[in-house]
Amino acid sequence: MNDSQKLIIAKKILLGFDGLGRAEIVEGQAIFVKNNKINEIGPTSVLRQKYKEIPEIGGENLFAMPGLVNAHHHLGVTPFQLGAQDHPLELWFAERLKMRNVPPTLDTLYSAFEMISSGVTTVQHLQSRAPGNLASVLDQSNKIIAAYKKIGMRASYSFALRDQNRMIYDSDENCLALLPPKHRPALKKYFESFSLSISEQLEIFNILTEQHAKNNLIEIQLAPSNLHWLSDKALETISKVAIDTGAKIHMHLLETPYQAEYARRRTGQSALKYIDKFGLLGPQLTIGHGVWMTEDDVDLLAERGGCLCHNCSSNLRLKSGKADLSSFLSKNIPIALGIDEAGINDDRDMLQEMRLAYTLHRRPGHSSLNPSAAEILRMATEHGAASTPFSGKIGRLEKGLFADILLLDLHSLAFPYQDFDIPLLDIIVRRAKRKSVDMVIIDGNVVFNKGKFTRVDEDTLLEEISKVLSRAKTPEEVELRELSEIIMPAVKNFYSGWY
Repeated sequence: MNDSQKLIIAKKILLGFDGLGRAEIVEGQAIFVKNNKINEIGPTSVLRQKYKEIPEIGGENLFAMPGLVNAHHHLGVTPFQLGAQDHPLELWFAERLKMRNVPPTLDTLYSAFEMISSGVTTVQHLQSRAPGNLASVLDQSNKIIAAYKKIGMRASYSFALRDQNRMIYDSDENCLALLPPKHRPALKKYFESFSLSISEQLEIFNILTEQHAKNNLIEIQLAPSNLHWLSDKALETISKVAIDTGAKIHMHLLETPYQAEYARRRTGQSALKYIDKFGLLGPQLTIGHGVWMTEDDVDLLAERGGCLCHNCSSNLRLKSGKADLSSFLSKNIPIALGIDEAGINDDRDMLQEMRLAYTLHRRPGHSSLNPSAAEILRMATEHGAASTPFSGKIGRLEKGLFADILLLDLHSLAFPYQDFDIPLLDIIVRRAKRKSVDMVIIDGNVVFNKGKFTRVDEDTLLEEISKVLSRAKTPEEVELRELSEIIMPAVKNFYSGWY
């Protein structure tokens, strides 16, 4: 459905949250969408009379709210599906060499199906690894972006920037020295496949920014990978580009205790304090994970006006630790929510990710602080939006913003019974599942309606993915799988005694 104008009917509408974080919910009102933006929100009877020639969608038993934002995402078919079991992060890098290759268009659409069907309208796509020269990386980037455009999803894309330490928290040369001489050529070949300099990687940012400048659905941002993956020279260069362009930045940092120890060894201080010296820390920066931030780090992030992206499932699956959300909330730090590589059920169910974060951070004690349902929903909407270049354009339902709207079926939510004396937002966070998603509207267009995608045939694409991955492993896939088995013992030994 691509009608340029529509009147959206709902029983209740979550407009967003006020300055104190309180939910703003209205009843008996409708949303008039013109082209790709919200044109008016007002009493249903008034708007029906005013726009009586405009087609109506939605219904009297639906709850309308801002579309959800997955603020940290990497790829489509999950690493576990592709052959890489969960390990602590530092070992997982070696394990991931076992992953099968999936064509980027199919890969992107696969996770887009899962995200949109759980209410996600915007994704922060962080492209972690792309071997090859500048032209081939650009080609892969544009295939990913084209897939999001095809299905109608809003995406902020970034190519992860790195220039060192591709396998362990030490130089590639020292990593090679950990292996017997006969195995070094295979690992050296792998390292050399990621040969782009920082200036070339930043050229990808510049080219993509120019290519997609006029597309409402696509933004490009900067993603310096992590402190251990970047030299001081790279940090200086990235900071200058960020300042010159005003680009948003998303940076993995202090995800594991080993990363905290690496920062201490390299800099003598916290990773967060160190990147602040380069001018990277400010309102433009979102820290991905931040599990091992100290109290001083949290204070510094609050002082600089930065944002945190909480990746609850990933932190659990990779044994990274449990972020103290209450410490961030107590300092009024905006917190976004990301599913990362995959959720706790090895999928991209944002409704479940909200529920996990809501439940995991209920600390013992009758008077202990824990996130409220409203705070969790704000993480998944307004604060998620604020972590992207779409900040101020999505994340709320109000006149002039892009029409990214999730409609939940209250009948489905309540069946066979739900006492609605319990606050509605608590019910949504605790009970909403994919079957409750009635419709997803992105940029004013209905892209998902009653279990069906309107622009792409899901069944056909899933069959194509199954066919591609049912073939025998390629010689390259076999070679990398063998390399993973060879280097894993050396990687484990490298970290012995670190923590």
